[in-house]
Amino acid sequence: MQLSELYEVGKSKLSREEYGRLLGFVETGFIEHNDRRELDRYTFRQRCIDAKEASTACRVLNVELSTPVTMSAMTMPIPAISENGLLEVARGLQAAGSLMWTGTPLPQNLGEILSTGVPLVANVKPYRDRGKLDEEIEAIVEAGVTWLGLEIDSGQGTKVQDKEMAFDCSPWAQKEIEAIKSRAPMPLVCKGVLSREDALKCIDAGADLLVVSHHGGHTLDYMPHPLQIMDEIVQAVNGKVPLMIDGGFRRGSDVLKGLASGADLVGLGRPILYGLAANGEDGVREVIQGITRELARLMTMVGASEPAKISPDILIRSRS
Repeated sequence: MQLSELYEVGKSKLSREEYGRLLGFVETGFIEHNDRRELDRYTFRQRCIDAKEASTACRVLNVELSTPVTMSAMTMPIPAISENGLLEVARGLQAAGSLMWTGTPLPQNLGEILSTGVPLVANVKPYRDRGKLDEEIEAIVEAGVTWLGLEIDSGQGTKVQDKEMAFDCSPWAQKEIEAIKSRAPMPLVCKGVLSREDALKCIDAGADLLVVSHHGGHTLDYMPHPLQIMDEIVQAVNGKVPLMIDGGFRRGSDVLKGLASGADLVGLGRPILYGLAANGEDGVREVIQGITRELARLMTMVGASEPAKISPDILIRSRS
């Protein structure tokens, strides 16, 4: 299936199921509309003379990928879509040369997921019961995942429309992140950065990668789109660690805007679910490959032969 068809079929199937409500947004739904509005503020400066065919291959930290297009952190509602959904997603991402990222609840089959060969990141929330948090971190470390992720934006849990989904959380202290870094043998990722202040605290705590994200619109209402804050984050980080961005990215053009803003990776949430619902593991692979093909065409025509050579000045921002 083509990308538009995958989205249409997948979204239609999910909307008919009770768990489809998980695709909603917190409270007023402002974030959904703001995402598209902000992404559409940018057009591209074309540089097509002497253009070279672009390669989307990249290396971030210790991981070689065929594409900078990856999965964003999530577990639900994947098992509800398909009994073996997590493994289907893993195989689809592995076939596309991408990276998998699980959220909460922590999957119990991390080892089985890793056996597919996909690079795997596993996230934890700041549970109010820090003993539960420690148990999950121990399980993640024991499984030997590629990166360990901390959701720094879940200190008040998560919410879809008016319903609280995770409410047994409390905010991180910087010293807690430092302590986790000191005992984690793999790179540590802080996800949910939306300010200069939090970016600097995460780096000071030892984070190896930051994810600029509003958590798919599932934490607080009226959060900005990450593109609105990227200049601030890039300036604060100053090249010390790689950056990932997610939030409403749907096509190769969106991904190029994310990369041009200073990100090294761009994450997809709902598109992965659409692909899985539409066509199983092949649908997941087709989503990543379809967006990557779009990205490569655009990169070639803006004069960027590889992700590392995507320049911020290819973006033209509308004044409206």
